[in-house]
Amino acid sequence: MEGSNFQCWDELLPDALGLIFKNLPLEEILTVMPRVCKSWCKVVLGPYCWQEIDIEEWSHHSEPWKVDRMLRLLIARSSGCLQKLCVAGLQDESIFSFIADNLLLFIMQIEYCSIALSMSLTISLVYASAPSLHTLRLPRSSINDSIVKQIAGKLSLVTFLDISYCIHVGATALEVIGKQCKLLSGLRRNMHPLDIASKLSQNDEAHAIATSMRKIKHLEMAYLLIDTTAALDIIGSCPDLQFLDMRGCWDVKLDDKYLMEKFPKLKILGPQVIDHFEKNELEVCSDYSDSSYDYESSDGMWDDDEERLEGLELRFYNGFDDSVYEWPPSP
Repeated sequence: MEGSNFQCWDELLPDALGLIFKNLPLEEILTVMPRVCKSWCKVVLGPYCWQEIDIEEWSHHSEPWKVDRMLRLLIARSSGCLQKLCVAGLQDESIFSFIADNLLLFIMQIEYCSIALSMSLTISLVYASAPSLHTLRLPRSSINDSIVKQIAGKLSLVTFLDISYCIHVGATALEVIGKQCKLLSGLRRNMHPLDIASKLSQNDEAHAIATSMRKIKHLEMAYLLIDTTAALDIIGSCPDLQFLDMRGCWDVKLDDKYLMEKFPKLKILGPQVIDHFEKNELEVCSDYSDSSYDYESSDGMWDDDEERLEGLELRFYNGFDDSVYEWPPSP
């Protein structure tokens, strides 16, 4: 309209479009938006939509190799600007190094292009583009102590970490995380009772948290095999702790009066809480299945990335119930 102050959708700044697109389902971002116009396609192919990548629900139903390929595509598009990553069931060990290495890629590019600039400007540019990943959720993944030792130093700015149901992670990894991730204020380390049935104790994990994560504020460790001494070790060693989830830690016996007097700001959930696992008699569920749910397959999704993602199929399920896999999230 002539003389109008309204701006066409295809003329909006890429950053603005990215903020809008992030509110859409993953399927629509990848398949619908790129086909609207060239400017929208450019936004989807760039980092504007991928500063936060949350494919955790989709990955619950997908085969590991599909999750791996999807993640590599989206992280590459983020161009080193990734702030939040949520994905479940990673199996390939190389994907963890890929995640960590790509956090530093943008810095290296900036440094290379700034050789001819003044030293002060170079430092400013590098600082401004430092790795920004602050939330990392990797539940049910095959990450282990050895992998954590390799990548923890590149995750120094992470403030919230979820390694629930990661059965190959132990006290060694937790200690490394605590020492390398100095800004960590939230840790989710919940376990499924059947995953730890063969273990005698996980007090060493509690000790690693108490000695290396003293600034932790939010800690979830439901169903870990710890005793009262281990629980009190964490509570006494972490003065900033505000919330502690110990549902299912049946060997922990705490004195409520003592806790109220000594730690009035601390909220504890459990250990005597009946939740999903008790109600459903430790029902075992598969991480992905084509027979239990009515998934909708989507064809022709990858016109822009056919060579890289040939054969990759997205499956979306509307109405997925998280309680099938986990108990309700902590308050």
